[in-house]
Amino acid sequence: MISDASKERFAREVAKFPADQKQSAVMACLAIVQQELGWVSPESEKEVAQYLGMAPMAVHEVTTFYNMYNQKPVGKYKLNVCTNLPCQLGGGQKALQHLQKRLGIEVGQTTADGLFTLQPSECQGACADAPVLLVNDRSMCSFMSNDKLDQLIDGLKKDGGPA
Repeated sequence: MISDASKERFAREVAKFPADQKQSAVMACLAIVQQELGWVSPESEKEVAQYLGMAPMAVHEVTTFYNMYNQKPVGKYKLNVCTNLPCQLGGGQKALQHLQKRLGIEVGQTTADGLFTLQPSECQGACADAPVLLVNDRSMCSFMSNDKLDQLIDGLKKDGGPA
């Protein structure tokens, strides 16, 4: 299931830790899996566990503890809107509600075309830039007014095409 290229990346992460502590690379390995597959499936958790010499439940505990790991397939564009207090005060909840209306989905859902999944998120460390959102766990967008949110969605639709 996990490609040889990803396993080579696992090896580079494991090499960063003492030989008897390779389980310390579990978070990095899960991130690699998610980059390759788009989510962390139960099967991929087992493969990571086997690779790192860990109990599958220990890997699953990491996957379920951190909200950055997708535990089910998501859209081509995962939008995580910060809803912690500073972003709430700066319009984070309003931004989330605007996206729900614009995309026609609720939090945690994916659009019918498979392009967008909408999620709330914890603090992204850019409180002064509220409201903020993260696209695909990689690109942070700041000061997201309704107009900027609409521009983002239109741009992603144009670039993304059918999923």
